[in-house]
Amino acid sequence: MNKQDYKSSASLLESSIHVGKAGIEQVVLELKNQLKTREMVKVKLLKSAFFEENKSELCEKLAVLTGSELIEVRGNTAVFRRKG
Repeated sequence: MNKQDYKSSASLLESSIHVGKAGIEQVVLELKNQLKTREMVKVKLLKSAFFEENKSELCEKLAVLTGSELIEVRGNTAVFRRKG
């Protein structure tokens, strides 16, 4: 599958992780765990989560910390894919 195929599939996903004002540190472990059993995970970003940095930077940082691939950021949601 190419990245566009993953983007199409992402619209069918439900958000299973919410990132709030506590930031991404609290969700790194949860995202890693979910990516072990799922190929893609949709994350909902609350506005308070990206108060100090923009959404794209926050999502890129989360992808690096979890060893995943950022598929897309649309509105306040981001989709991550397990690498490999």
